[in-house]
Amino acid sequence: MAGNERVTPPRSTDTNRSDDSEPTEGSIPDEGQTPDAAEDAASALAGDTLELTYPTADGTVVECGRVDVPEGEITALVGPNGSGKSTLLKALASHLEPAAGVVRLRGEDLRSFGPKEIARELGLLSQENESVGDVTVEDLVAHGRYPHRGFFDGLTETDREAIDRAIELAGIDDLRTTELGQLSGGQKQLAWIAMVLAQDTDILLLDEPTTFLDLHHQFRVLETIRELNERRDVTVAIVLHDVSQAARFADNLIALYEGEPYDWGPPEEIVTEQLLADVFGVEATVQYEPELQINPKRALGNRTR
Repeated sequence: MAGNERVTPPRSTDTNRSDDSEPTEGSIPDEGQTPDAAEDAASALAGDTLELTYPTADGTVVECGRVDVPEGEITALVGPNGSGKSTLLKALASHLEPAAGVVRLRGEDLRSFGPKEIARELGLLSQENESVGDVTVEDLVAHGRYPHRGFFDGLTETDREAIDRAIELAGIDDLRTTELGQLSGGQKQLAWIAMVLAQDTDILLLDEPTTFLDLHHQFRVLETIRELNERRDVTVAIVLHDVSQAARFADNLIALYEGEPYDWGPPEEIVTEQLLADVFGVEATVQYEPELQINPKRALGNRTR
């Protein structure tokens, strides 16, 4: 891959076949359907021609022609600090209005949904959680049920089952009655994760959910997310700091560098020594058999890109 070449993620369907080749299943849009609409049908979330920025930012923070979160799969956003991973996730979650372009939720413009409608479809764990030290873990997790309740409604049996299930999945049943102010950073993180799980959505967006967690709990969280994906077909977009962990855990990677997608696809196809040098500034060897394994050697003084 050329070092200075901007690479945009490939489309969800096969757009590279020649006109005289045999069509593959799902590669031809339905009659009256645009190519983008056909691609959106295979994606839980999709962004087109996105330009993302903040009021205090000097210029565009993230710019990408196309980005997809395939339905029923786990997609990890990876890249160095400041590459735009969290910014892109916020846009996909409707927490950041694009300066240009559109985000679609199963083919529909995300701006056409109300806040509660979005919360019933998308569960978001951000890095910016409010401090609520005097709230118990159970009360915090119960807050995750707000999209399914009226303002004055009490908890239903369905709500309580969802709360219990989320607490069990997060592995914090012994902390149920403990106030957040008494928890360690890692325990708080698990409580916030349980709150998002209690929303019981088909799509989860998670911004570095393993932050503050020791190695055991990191794997516990990732295994829980994988279980939700495999058993309940939950679609996941997750920002992960550790590219090795992301490569083992996710079905797809979106590698970001300086606010643009460098490459997109299954880990075994896009994780290369060149990518690690260009995006992460690391000299490493990549082993593909019997499974993908990254072996870092040293930091590069000057990146090759």
